[in-house]
Amino acid sequence: MTAADSASIHATTVVSVRHRGRVAVAGDGQVSVGQTIMKAGARKVRKMHHDRVLAGFAGAAADAFTLFARFEAKLEEHRGNLARAAVELAKEWRMDRVLRRLEALLAVADAESTFILSGTGDVIEPDDGIVAIGSGGSYALAAARALMKHSKLSVKDVAMEAMRIASEICIYTNANFTVEELG
Repeated sequence: MTAADSASIHATTVVSVRHRGRVAVAGDGQVSVGQTIMKAGARKVRKMHHDRVLAGFAGAAADAFTLFARFEAKLEEHRGNLARAAVELAKEWRMDRVLRRLEALLAVADAESTFILSGTGDVIEPDDGIVAIGSGGSYALAAARALMKHSKLSVKDVAMEAMRIASEICIYTNANFTVEELG
């Protein structure tokens, strides 16, 4: 599942890979404003809720920080229940006039589940445990799926290699990766 086709979401790549009881989320570090690279080492992936949830964002940085804060509050409110927090954030995002204007997507995962959250109220769970968002999301998704089928790499290595491949294709994705892993 990829959300890279959304016209308003650009300038990053985040991939989440789940395999053999482990999950890894990786993201690049590039922040672009128009055609200018403003920062190369941004952290777009982080651990949340007592290091039991991983989250990565694609889209406008200020919007993503707002969503991270709201999502973390939902996780606390629902005692770490990822599915419940994701649904509640999506409902709030869809109904709140200010939140609806945010241009960002979240990829979130815990030990059991993975979701993409969008401003249209979507909560999407992949069939195969792999999601990717952002301008290089389609490339990272394809690479991760192929690597999962045809290699014996660890989940972290699959996520990193998928990001490397995406960074070689997408001009809005650099090779300065952050990866977090659970499991």
